[in-house]
Amino acid sequence: MGRPLLRRLLAAACLALAWPAGAQERVVNVYNWSDYIDPKMLDAFTRETGIKVVYDTYDTNEIVETKLLAGRSGYDLVVPSGPFLQRLIKAGVFQPLDKGKLPNLKNAWPEVTGRLAVYDPGNAYAVNYMWGTTGIGVNTALVRERLGPNQPLNTWDVVLRPELVAKLKDCGVTLLDAPEDIFPNVLAALGLKPDSKRVDDLNQAGEALFRIRGAVQKFHSSEYINQLANGDVCLSVGYSGDVLQARKRAQEAKNDIDIAYYIPQQGALMWFDSFAIPKDAPHPAEAHAFIDFMLRPEVAAANTNFVSYASGNLAAKPLVKPEILSNPGIYPDEATFRRLFTNTAYDDRTQRTVTRLWTRVRTGR
Repeated sequence: MGRPLLRRLLAAACLALAWPAGAQERVVNVYNWSDYIDPKMLDAFTRETGIKVVYDTYDTNEIVETKLLAGRSGYDLVVPSGPFLQRLIKAGVFQPLDKGKLPNLKNAWPEVTGRLAVYDPGNAYAVNYMWGTTGIGVNTALVRERLGPNQPLNTWDVVLRPELVAKLKDCGVTLLDAPEDIFPNVLAALGLKPDSKRVDDLNQAGEALFRIRGAVQKFHSSEYINQLANGDVCLSVGYSGDVLQARKRAQEAKNDIDIAYYIPQQGALMWFDSFAIPKDAPHPAEAHAFIDFMLRPEVAAANTNFVSYASGNLAAKPLVKPEILSNPGIYPDEATFRRLFTNTAYDDRTQRTVTRLWTRVRTGR
């Protein structure tokens, strides 16, 4: 009696231990920018694959970099911008993509993929999700009321000339809390090389920003969307899609606020946000499945239609809403495209310089 009973007890115990592993749900932990995906596409992915999406958001590259460099972030997929991707690849943070698991890579936009290779040689570690520009968002009525009907708004002058931006202080001015996006644009506005690493050039840019710092209400990389939409600020240096999201929200609210986005005539930074899988990702197979799903033309187009950013998916273009596809602030025409530039990662010395200058600008001292 004893041994059969023992065998039954052992079998039951083994079955109990095996059950959680067999029943364990598949998960992918995604860390992405805020307001940057159509939630319906996350639901569609889970319905089709059975993989649950745990989705967290951030609004600065520095947060992502800090977590990844510390290791054991728990994330399976992150979406860093170009220079940060470049630096993190060099630090050995990411695992190479298994392109055999990404058949929908055939839908990638060769022009975008080629530019991304500046940060990721051979496109070994990353797949572009969205790309866009950093420019100027304005509440047209409030800005025109203060600057007059003849002042051009497609110029960095409205941000960097103290006598102009001071007139906008009362209606609210914000800048991205992102020196890697701000400094290249200021350098271009000053007639300097946008990707300059020269200390003298960076100091000039820092001084230009410090001179207008008193007119800046806040440095933030996501709050300005609702602030523009609600009329709480009248000028924001921000990301193209964010400003156009603000325009869409104002239209939906029917609050008679007209938001416009300008790529300045002196040029603007073109940036790339791309999917990458951390080396210690707990669920790399699920991460590949998520990337491949996002590379479907209909899915990529749905995300672009929702967030108003240009997709790195060429096959998605015919499915993008005409008003988005024809907007040069999202999909620039050839003449505008020629005025766009990219930046590369700062080395340690340059990073210290930029951090020092940015801290002075943000604190005002």
